[in-house]
Amino acid sequence: MTTDRSFLFVLGSSRADGNSEILARAAAAHLPAGVPQRWVDLNEHVLPDFQDGRHESGDRQGSASEELLRHATAEATDVVIVSPLYWYSLSAQAKRYLDYWSGWLNVPGSDFKERMAGGTLWGVTAMADGDHVVADGLVTGLSHSAAYLRMRFGGVLTGTGSRPGRVRADERAMDRARTFFQGEPPLARFPYEVEAGAAV
Repeated sequence: MTTDRSFLFVLGSSRADGNSEILARAAAAHLPAGVPQRWVDLNEHVLPDFQDGRHESGDRQGSASEELLRHATAEATDVVIVSPLYWYSLSAQAKRYLDYWSGWLNVPGSDFKERMAGGTLWGVTAMADGDHVVADGLVTGLSHSAAYLRMRFGGVLTGTGSRPGRVRADERAMDRARTFFQGEPPLARFPYEVEAGAAV
């Protein structure tokens, strides 16, 4: 991994220092020292429910929190969504943040889609269930989001933990955290793109 990478960790838990954050920080601790890390907590930068204004005239002025998140997202080469598994998907905070990407695609002069292309989207999630297959819906959502923006997808680091700090006892998750950010993830593709490529 080269030092021209920069990681943005977006914390989407409803509580501070939750299991998903603990797991993400364990993985981030193994990034090279020269790789910048920026951590933003969506509880500190609250976004209102997303309003789709793509077909309305006039420029919409975003809040200070929205502008901070938009710039931080576009400037990072690697975006890590850190969210507990809530009802087999992302938390409300994390999903709302991703909804805002739809609006940022249309901000005049932002070139959001172009700037995101070629970057890497990652996920980190903790759940109560010991069988991590229940997080497949969350994984699919992030993978398809990366595919739409022509990003790479690094996968989702999963761990078991419901009570505070419990994920530290998930030895498999903590072991995977050590190497999670290593390597060069492939470009994300929709299933129909994979099938079309296999048929050629």
